[in-house]
Amino acid sequence: MSENLVEARGLTKKFDDFVAVDAIDFDIKKGEAFGFLGPNGAGKTSTMKMITTVSPITDGKMTVFGLDPNTQGRAIRSRLGVVPQEDNLDLELTVAENLFIYGRYHDMKKSEINPRIDDLLDFAQLSERRDSRVEPLSGGMKRRLTIARALINDPDLIILDEPTTGLDPQARHLLWDRLYRLKRDGATLIITTHYMDEAEQLCDRLVVMDEGRIVAEGSPRQLIDEYAPREVIELRFQEGEKDGAALKLEGIANRSEILADRILLYTDDADTTQERLHNRGIHPEQVLVRRSTLEDVFLKLTGRRLID
Repeated sequence: MSENLVEARGLTKKFDDFVAVDAIDFDIKKGEAFGFLGPNGAGKTSTMKMITTVSPITDGKMTVFGLDPNTQGRAIRSRLGVVPQEDNLDLELTVAENLFIYGRYHDMKKSEINPRIDDLLDFAQLSERRDSRVEPLSGGMKRRLTIARALINDPDLIILDEPTTGLDPQARHLLWDRLYRLKRDGATLIITTHYMDEAEQLCDRLVVMDEGRIVAEGSPRQLIDEYAPREVIELRFQEGEKDGAALKLEGIANRSEILADRILLYTDDADTTQERLHNRGIHPEQVLVRRSTLEDVFLKLTGRRLID
C-alpha cells in the first residue's frame, strides 16, 4: 500500500475560462505536515476543496487514501478533519455542544463522543469554557474550538485552510503549539497559508503556488538554500540619497532589489558586501544584516505585486 495519503497528477480546476489550478503534481505522505504556500488567488483553496471532495476535479487525476474523489467522496470525507478558512461554529450553542453535534454528524455514539470532548477541550485549552456559549469567545478561542471540532472523529488527515488568519501574535503562537503537538503525535496535516513564519514553523515540506501552478517544492530549509543567498542586507537612506546609491550597486552583491523605502542586497558574505559599499562611497543611514528567510524565497518566486 502506498505511503502517500494524497497523490495528484495533472490536477486541474477551471471556472468557465478561468484556470484556478493548472495541472499540478504533488504527493502527501502519511505523518508529514505538508504546506501550500502562495499569495491570494494562487489556487491553494481550490486545491483544498478538491482534496476534501466538495469541488469536482476538472481534469487530471487524484486519489485520497487510495480512493477516487469523483466516486468515493463520502468515504473520503469520513476520514478527514477540515478546518475552514472562516470559522463556522454555531454561536448559539455551548463549546461542548458544538463538539457533540459534530460527533453526531459522523455517526459517533454518545458513549464515544463524551470522552472525546473531554480530551479535545483539554487539548485546545478550553476545558474551563465547556459550558460557555461560543459567541462571546475571543477569535483565538473560536479558532482552537474549530480545530478541536475537526478532530472529533479522530481523522486520518487534517486539513487547515489559513488556520491563523486574523489572530493576534499571542493567539497564533498558542495555535502553532497545538498544531505542533498534533504533528509530534503522528498526525498528517495539510496547511494552506500565506504566512512565511507559519510555514517554517509547521511544515516538513511545502509547495509554493503562483497563478495556479507549483513554482517550487521542498522543505523550508531546502527552498531557502536553493533560491536565496545566505544573507540579506537592508539599507535605508536619508531622503533624496537612495536613488544615487542605487546607481552604484552594479556587481556589489548576488542580487539587489530597490524598494520604495529601502534597498535589499542578497549576498553570501555580508561583511565583504558592506566593505564594497564603503569603498564605493555608499553610506546608508541604517544597515540591517539578517539571514535569508522563506519570505525572501516567496517574494522572489511570486513577486511583490498586491493581489486582492
